[in-house]
Amino acid sequence: MPITTLDPKTALVVIDLQKGILNFPTAHPIKDVIGNTVALLKAFRRRELPVVLVNVGGVPPGRTDRGPMNFNPPPDFLEYLPELEQQPSDIAVTKLNWGAFTGTSLDLHLRRRGVTGIVLTGVSTSIGVESTARWAYELGYNVTLAVDAMSDTRIESHAHSVEHVFPRLGETGTSQQIVEALERVR
Repeated sequence: MPITTLDPKTALVVIDLQKGILNFPTAHPIKDVIGNTVALLKAFRRRELPVVLVNVGGVPPGRTDRGPMNFNPPPDFLEYLPELEQQPSDIAVTKLNWGAFTGTSLDLHLRRRGVTGIVLTGVSTSIGVESTARWAYELGYNVTLAVDAMSDTRIESHAHSVEHVFPRLGETGTSQQIVEALERVR
């Protein structure tokens, strides 16, 4: 579903744009994903709307398998990209799951601020972004997905999420379309 409108209290939620994750290959040029996310960050901050920066720090407690996230990351693994220009007003969330809601205080932060809609960006489209979008939908948030501000390790995975999953969860559009919709919000 294309962008029609955004709620007056919409938050931008940026998934896993952190130093450690961006060492993995992406299907789309990561500099474009970052640039489009930065454009959204500027628009949300200019309107003093909530910005959430999410990073991933491992696996859920209690996991006993030796999966791919069971490793000792380098010291800067969790650091947000400097291009995001983290602000004191930003909400920082570290997750141990694919999605940003499970096992975190994200829902509480958003509800306390009266947020009813979220715009999602980040990596990986079919994992962190999609998992967060599914939970946001189930929690009753209006979900908007900035498809040019996200990527995946495989183009097929990205395309499946964008073409088949996201239209069931909310509205999709480009970062520019979202900025334009944001300007129409009163």
